[in-house]
Amino acid sequence: MSVEEGTANHGRLLGTVHGPQDVKRMTAEQLDILAAEIRDFLIAKVSRTGGHVGPNLGVVELTLAMHRVFDSPRDRLLFDTGHQAYVHKILTGRQEGFDKLRQRGGLSGYPSQAESEHDLIENSHASTALSYADGLAKAYALRGEKRSVVAVVGDGALTGGMCWEALNNIATAGNPLVIVVNDNGRSYSPTIGGLADHLSSLRLNPGYEKVLDTVKDALGNTPFVGKPMYEVLHAVKKGIKDAVAPQAMFEDLGIKYVGPVDGHDVPAVEAALRAAKNFGGPVIVHAVTRKGYGYRPAEDDEADCLHGPGAFDAETGKLLAVPSVKWTNVFADELVAIADERPDVVGITAAMAEPTGIATLARKYPERVYDVGIAEQHAATSAAGLAMGGLHPVVAVYATFLNRAFDQVLLDVAMHKLPVTFVLDRAGITGPDGPSHYGIWDMSVFGVVPGLRIAAPRDSATLREELREAVAVDDGPTILRFPTGTVAADLPAVRRVGPVDVLTESARTDVLLVAVGSFAGLGVEVAARVAEQGYGVTVVDPRWVRPVPAELVELASTHRLVVTVEDGVRIGGVGSALAQAMRDADVRVPVKDMGVPADWHPHGSRAQILADLRLTAQDVARDVTGWISGLDAAPVDPAANGARAQS
Repeated sequence: MSVEEGTANHGRLLGTVHGPQDVKRMTAEQLDILAAEIRDFLIAKVSRTGGHVGPNLGVVELTLAMHRVFDSPRDRLLFDTGHQAYVHKILTGRQEGFDKLRQRGGLSGYPSQAESEHDLIENSHASTALSYADGLAKAYALRGEKRSVVAVVGDGALTGGMCWEALNNIATAGNPLVIVVNDNGRSYSPTIGGLADHLSSLRLNPGYEKVLDTVKDALGNTPFVGKPMYEVLHAVKKGIKDAVAPQAMFEDLGIKYVGPVDGHDVPAVEAALRAAKNFGGPVIVHAVTRKGYGYRPAEDDEADCLHGPGAFDAETGKLLAVPSVKWTNVFADELVAIADERPDVVGITAAMAEPTGIATLARKYPERVYDVGIAEQHAATSAAGLAMGGLHPVVAVYATFLNRAFDQVLLDVAMHKLPVTFVLDRAGITGPDGPSHYGIWDMSVFGVVPGLRIAAPRDSATLREELREAVAVDDGPTILRFPTGTVAADLPAVRRVGPVDVLTESARTDVLLVAVGSFAGLGVEVAARVAEQGYGVTVVDPRWVRPVPAELVELASTHRLVVTVEDGVRIGGVGSALAQAMRDADVRVPVKDMGVPADWHPHGSRAQILADLRLTAQDVARDVTGWISGLDAAPVDPAANGARAQS
């Protein structure tokens, strides 16, 4: 039977769910059926749109139990990260929206206040929910409101330092707060599931110490409260003898620990959550789940359990898109080639080895790759230490996530003039994942860092070339940024002026069009359209956009109008920096900068969003033609203009 047939034949119970109150009335048998129907629904819907399927298949029973124990929206349910909130959306009346999940006019892939009163934080950056929860619990306590706050933390979020900062404050405040650790790092043994209900009640009882020896071995195999983290965070203080009680890692902070609980057993999770809710203080409920649970293709996907695929075949789990060369693939292959030549080159990633391409390097040189978990700040400063030790680290992260490490890049790396290369995947407008994932801030935010060089390749050839140039820099940090998706066809330059590539030029010098990175092809198309109106356009790719090349300023001085187009925010962007450099050089040619307004742009396809922002060839060409036609029609002597720039 196909997934679609299964959904049609067995979705009758799911069709009766319009809100959390409907789930509260169900029997244990009905809940088992509902869980199966939800999985069928998720696979059928997400296979058409793409999205985070693996994480949500793993939290079906957990989310059901949460909505049975707590009263959303009065009780606040926070998801860290929000990509594991699909089941929550289903149970809060948004089933119909899944036909257009992550598409224009459809559901967001993350919690959204605009969609439902049941959503509060719209986070998709990990390790933040506990801090939100701490503040909420304090606010409710101060206002005298009896409301529960529940934070679901999983997918490695506890590897982020912000979580531990929050835990310290949560324990100090002592307010009622339930922290659900969705531990899907590895599968659990049957013994753990069998002990779950018993341990949940015992650990909130003063006599719980009696059973610690019984569960020592089972707990030692779990990643978040087990032996490895215990040794790091607790043994130094209390001694190895306390290894029999790994829950002490949390309870030393003043936070009670409940679990481990079989996260796919609704009654067990429900019992643990009720005990935690009634305790009256901060409690951690440790639920062990399996990412991709109930869907064989996800369970068998060793890389990431179908974490966030595009559209896929529901029966096989295979992606439907025709394989193509991605920007990430080009970077990954070239990094390995460089590492073959240079033993000092090492890779760092923040829990994103496969998505950023660092996994390719790790497969060949595992000893030269460091995955630091969801800890971008630590990644940057650890890279600084590696550079101090004589290596050249390449830190590969999504562009949106490097924002979290600005201080470390500024003061720990750049101030020490250390050779660290940051490779930013998914730069610019990425589309379906929405505003928190758009990599539109990097050129503006990091453009203020002294000594930092930023490169924006336009195709695979320039990506390879600029990556090599970046790792050759030995007196400061570099950034290499590129978008998501299929890499653009190679666009060769007609000539090079310093670091600047000239892509097209005309006998007339009306417009200098500075096309940044992946907008190079758009720039060439714009030039052709404007030429039809009788104007000459020179299109250049600066390649290295920060600092602004002196050659780019010189080229600007020989044209009547300068237009920049970039896939980043206009405020403080490349256009803004070029205009300032021109003012400093007394080049008085007018500048028009086109880019992304600093705003929270809704999710949709990249093409849709760029069209909304008037960043298409047709729109840019129309604007450029209007601007140049509005200037004095008399031709300008380039030599005279250049001389004026020097005066």
